Amino acid sequence: MPHLASLPASRVAAAVALALGLTNFAQAADDATLDEVIVTAERREQNLQDVPISATVLSANDLDKRGVTDLNDIQQVAPAVAINVVNRSTFVNIRGVGIAQSAPTSNPGVAFYIDGQLIPHEQFIGQAFYDIGSIEVLRGPQGTLTGQNSTGGAIYVRTPAPVFNKYSASFEQTFGNYSWMRSIGAANLGFSDNVALRLAAVYDKRDSFTDNIGASSSTPGDVGLKAGRANLAYRALEGRFTANLRLEYFDWKTDNNAVKNRSDTVTSDPFTIEEDARSFMNQQGHRNSLELHFGLTDHMELRLLSSRQRGKTEDQTDGDRTNTALPQPPSSNVGRVAYARTGFKTWLHEANLLSTGEGRVQWVLGAFYMHEGIPVSLLRDNRNTRDFVQSNSTIITHAENESKSGFGQINAFVTDTVELIGGLRYSKDTQYYNRIALPGAPLPVGTDRIGPPASSGEWTGKVGANWHVTDDLMYYGTISRGYKAGGVNLTLGTPNFAPEKNTVYEGGFKSTLADKRLRLNGSFFYSDYKDIQFSSLFNALPLTQNAASGKAVGAELELTGRFGGWDVNAGLGYLDAEFAKATNIVNTVTNVQTLVPKGADLPFSPEITFNAGIDYGFAVGGGRLVPRVQWSYVGRQLATPFPSAVTIVPSRNLIDLRLTYERDNWQIEAFSNNAADKTYIASQIQNSTSATGGIIYGAPRQYGLRAKVNFGD
Repeated sequence: MPHLASLPASRVAAAVALALGLTNFAQAADDATLDEVIVTAERREQNLQDVPISATVLSANDLDKRGVTDLNDIQQVAPAVAINVVNRSTFVNIRGVGIAQSAPTSNPGVAFYIDGQLIPHEQFIGQAFYDIGSIEVLRGPQGTLTGQNSTGGAIYVRTPAPVFNKYSASFEQTFGNYSWMRSIGAANLGFSDNVALRLAAVYDKRDSFTDNIGASSSTPGDVGLKAGRANLAYRALEGRFTANLRLEYFDWKTDNNAVKNRSDTVTSDPFTIEEDARSFMNQQGHRNSLELHFGLTDHMELRLLSSRQRGKTEDQTDGDRTNTALPQPPSSNVGRVAYARTGFKTWLHEANLLSTGEGRVQWVLGAFYMHEGIPVSLLRDNRNTRDFVQSNSTIITHAENESKSGFGQINAFVTDTVELIGGLRYSKDTQYYNRIALPGAPLPVGTDRIGPPASSGEWTGKVGANWHVTDDLMYYGTISRGYKAGGVNLTLGTPNFAPEKNTVYEGGFKSTLADKRLRLNGSFFYSDYKDIQFSSLFNALPLTQNAASGKAVGAELELTGRFGGWDVNAGLGYLDAEFAKATNIVNTVTNVQTLVPKGADLPFSPEITFNAGIDYGFAVGGGRLVPRVQWSYVGRQLATPFPSAVTIVPSRNLIDLRLTYERDNWQIEAFSNNAADKTYIASQIQNSTSATGGIIYGAPRQYGLRAKVNFGD
């Protein structure tokens, strides 16, 4: 394993000194205290300092200050998070647990929610980052309180709720280099005491960071997003009944990722590629949900949620990512130009019966059901080098997933200061998979089912205790177990993969210091990770394999401080994640079964993650001028279990700068992201595919202006 030396010791020491030094500094401050942070992780609104979970919670103001404009930015502001964006998908890993490759038959290890609505696939979680009220990043297994089980953690995105009897609006405009233009508008229409509507929309367009000098006119790496959402709220019976109808639509168009060919002999410039095939990716979809709350008594509420989600991805890629290859004869399966189309049709239903009020005992009971159909078409044209014309290698598949579960959790104060926690969940998952056509001749009619269905079930849960030493100090300890369903592999003749399980032993503290001007929270954990699912590519198709087991130890420390005109924040994560046993799995670069030795690093497990920011506001011309510096560090990590030049993602240091002027109902901001213009690798693409692997570089220096104005109350 790498050592803490991967981050200079002086920086680690500085983080600890900062926490101690700020406590003394804050004693002298007599200005505003920290705002209370509200979190809904336990199905009710609570102060973050009372919740026994390692969590990063960011308000809308926090997101603005720290420059979080998309999901990928979360790893810059939350410890122990690693995010890998590849073409159509965003892969999120928390504490080394998550997913690294897309397949319609696999599930992410980190659950993602928008307004309580589970988004079950990583393809459609990156289009929601506009008009956000808050984000909660929960570390460790989740599943006794809501939605789907998870082994690594959960991310909750919450949009602002409609406000009754109030009319207001806001508009935000960003202009930056690379012809970046981002427009966000939102409006609240509070028609009465009982009916309100919130509308929001975004238009986001940016040119590529990369020049394509090949024959194709495509510019991989560009951005083109149009999206909108509506939330219609109704309440009756003096607020005992509420209903929210949510509608969301998104349309994402890009020329796909800019992938640098590792063996490029034309230019070594990381932001120059040469592709002759036309590249594109179009993602469209909509999400509709109805959420009902019934106040059955003064102390009990019924919540019902139904969601219908539909999405499709259509893309074409250059198979060899060069400008030099010749068309191949029909007998060859090189995959010169590849065209793919994937659809998702998902129904979700959830019911919760939960306690309300401030009693000593709080509880949640719930049931969850999901059914989805996923048709996939993959076509390769080896006769043409520019655009897909005709297929000589066709795969058409259809997956059906069904998930059922029941869960519950109880929190009880057994004394005035000691709270006990107990939660339980049972999950049952079934998956059917058909492959209708193969490379070459189609399967005979009636023989299209690939193997038996995959079926798995598992009991998981959580136990723990909290000790509220004072109003400003809490210690907690928990044991939680998460589960991720097994499934069917797409490749003919490969076995079904088994579920993975993760048991985490965690202890921590939540503290508020210096007369509520400094918040310092810490956690430490041990993770026992069984039957790890590794999704990779094998003969150009997704393949999920079960490795033996892994283990991890780690810790997180987060602080937030406010004193005088100064605001500071910092987060430090340490992770030592490795294979607990030797295991044989397919090497995604060589397509050969390879031994992974005991003690080898788990993929996407950076040893050190660190972020820190500081800003100071002072009065200027009737308003407030706020300069800010934000620094983030993500340590070295592997894209696969097999270390090599084509799988290592090196560490990176990034500095962001902002200068914001605020006055009355408007603000204007100058910004520079990656201000030092560091060149770094953001993702490594695997090789075992007809679309030859390569490197995705992170964004170079971006700069520009952002203005925001608010109207109404």
